[in-house]
Amino acid sequence: MYPGERLRFDIINPLCIFLLCSIGLLFIYSAQISYDGGHWKRQLFFILVGVGSYTTISAVNYKLILQYAHFIYIAGIFGLLLTMPFSPISVDQMGARRWIDVGIRIQPTEGAKIGTLIMAASILARSEIGTVKDSLLVLTKVAAVFLLPMLLIFLQPDLGSSLVFPPMIFALLYVSRLSEKFFLSAFAAFAIALAVLGVDLYGYSQHLEAQREAKNTGSSEVISDYQSLLPIHNYQRNRILTFVAPDVVDPTGTGASWNANQAKISAATGGWSGKGYLKGTQAQLGYLPQAVAHNDFIFSVIAEETGFLGSAFVVGLFCLMVANGIRIAGLARDRFGMQLAIGVSILFLVHFFINIGMTIGITPITGLPLPFLSYGGSFVLSCFILQGLVQSVYRYRKDFS
Repeated sequence: MYPGERLRFDIINPLCIFLLCSIGLLFIYSAQISYDGGHWKRQLFFILVGVGSYTTISAVNYKLILQYAHFIYIAGIFGLLLTMPFSPISVDQMGARRWIDVGIRIQPTEGAKIGTLIMAASILARSEIGTVKDSLLVLTKVAAVFLLPMLLIFLQPDLGSSLVFPPMIFALLYVSRLSEKFFLSAFAAFAIALAVLGVDLYGYSQHLEAQREAKNTGSSEVISDYQSLLPIHNYQRNRILTFVAPDVVDPTGTGASWNANQAKISAATGGWSGKGYLKGTQAQLGYLPQAVAHNDFIFSVIAEETGFLGSAFVVGLFCLMVANGIRIAGLARDRFGMQLAIGVSILFLVHFFINIGMTIGITPITGLPLPFLSYGGSFVLSCFILQGLVQSVYRYRKDFS
């Protein structure tokens, strides 16, 4: 350890975290003031626990984490298995099993993200990466590490959370300097998958039109359920169609597209400087439903009450956090530290882009929360742990051995 290494401390990300958490508390309170909701108090408790976790993780040399990567990954997978129907502590809520009840509700998906990132980074740090042919064994290991949690999360079902894994793995492989042929092949495979999904959605839209026509004409013809080989649920198809063709899935705008429409109204009516704190109408009058205003659509509340200026400030904080994480990755003197910092930065970037994107209508609604702003105990805690890893990389950067 270099002299004074323990005294090294990056102040940028902790400052961003403090500001984002403060904003989150204020607007969780605002989103629920009409309902006397106390979620902001629980969020404050989660933040305090998260600060303790951040302090602990950042004080631990990340090279120690490398030694226990397998155990951390296995713990994450075990947590996902506990959400399966055969588990006595899994919680079924609205047809999804994403939580376990151990006195308090925990969402193991967040722990699995951390474990998967650490495991993949450890494999890539220990391996020589070259051409696709030379790296085939390494790619197989990394694919297995990512596909297992993705599958278990998808089965919950939680399509949104499973979608954060591909950008993270491709970012890790890119900074590992894998051959460009791999990324070209992956892009081609993605294009094919997108085309298959498009055909499926077209078939589903035709099915909805047939149902609607039969209902309007009073036809006695029975329209069977939509059949598809793709393992996705109709509500997930509805979410995607709400984004690409809202008139097909919800012509009246009062069904699947309601939340998206109200979120866009919130953002659009904020103007330059907003309506003022506690003076927003979409959430407080119930147009933006109480169930989502304080978590998935917290940015809508912020945009309505603080306008463009407040929204730009929040976006700027996220951009600064991600950019600083990438800077720390560049400062790391070993591959494991670089992989950790890049993986965390990309994970935050995906959450940030998709969540704000679905608020303003440029990405489908996936249910991904906004780091440090959205309400949620497991998610907030995982965000603090991930940023603690980045701080550890900054504090203990040294030559790889």
